[in-house]
Amino acid sequence: MLQVPHTAPASCALSVVIPVYNEQAGLDALVERVTAAARAIFGERYEFILVNDGSKDDSWARICAHAERDPRIVGINLARNHGHQLALTAGLHHVRGELVFVLDADLQDPPELLGPMLAKLREGHDVVYGQRVKRHGETAFKRGTAALFYRMLGKLVDTHIPPDTGDFRLMTRRVVEQLNAMPERYRFIRGLVSFIGFSQVPFPYERDPRFAGETNYPLRKMMALAIDAVTSFSVVPLRFASHLGMLFGLAGLASLVWVVWAWMQGGAVQGWASLAALTLILGSVQLLVLGVFGEYLGRMYMEGKHRPLFIVAEVRRHPVAANADSAATGDQPATGEAARVAG
Repeated sequence: MLQVPHTAPASCALSVVIPVYNEQAGLDALVERVTAAARAIFGERYEFILVNDGSKDDSWARICAHAERDPRIVGINLARNHGHQLALTAGLHHVRGELVFVLDADLQDPPELLGPMLAKLREGHDVVYGQRVKRHGETAFKRGTAALFYRMLGKLVDTHIPPDTGDFRLMTRRVVEQLNAMPERYRFIRGLVSFIGFSQVPFPYERDPRFAGETNYPLRKMMALAIDAVTSFSVVPLRFASHLGMLFGLAGLASLVWVVWAWMQGGAVQGWASLAALTLILGSVQLLVLGVFGEYLGRMYMEGKHRPLFIVAEVRRHPVAANADSAATGDQPATGEAARVAG
């Protein structure tokens, strides 16, 4: 994949990674609150990576403006919209900190919880993940479908994925390195982190309402994420398809025996309407089973292409950070208001 390295502040202790998609309305508040939270604990020893995932508004322009003012802020502009999970993956591939703090750009996950989560991590854990006890500002449908999804996911997968969690978490560097070593395209990052193992503990918190704008995760994207989660961590749907085929196969065999017996007795076979209904049911089940197999097969096909997970179009950062890069590599120093690096 195309990556553009950058130099983090000296002795970088923390990397904050946030994917951004059409968040211009709340971006200034996001930068202000995250900067205050990180600076209160780590001083100047942090970096703040904002990944623009092909936004259609002025999000990238605002990210560039912040990068021009603060050498700790790095803007990564993806070549197109890759989706939240791959945008987060792009940010994780650029971190330099010993600790990595991940949250969303909508400020539903309060950055001020960095301190309490860090205290929990220092008890000897590798991952502290936010676990939602309340979800303010969300509809009953959203809360209900989320609860149903996590309960069903828990029964389908072998890896324990904590319920009511998102990507809001604080991780050590060794967890992130293991995560970056996983090349799969259809990523469900909270599941991948659970798969890695090490010591992981929940941090209960109340999720705030969205700070500004509208949600970027409609029902269509939620369904796609759910499919990614199930197909990435479970073969139960394939087993279910096999069991369903066996069940209806036995039912069809029993029906055949009954028809032959009735014919040998010389009687007319009754119930053609029910047989037609049974045929329709069997046809629907066959199409469903083929769809399940096709979903897995299609994902295997896409994985086999070995295309890059993401493509970086540009990295924007303060000239101070860019010149530090130049000094480290022996290149010419950067000039202008901000340094650009094309992917």
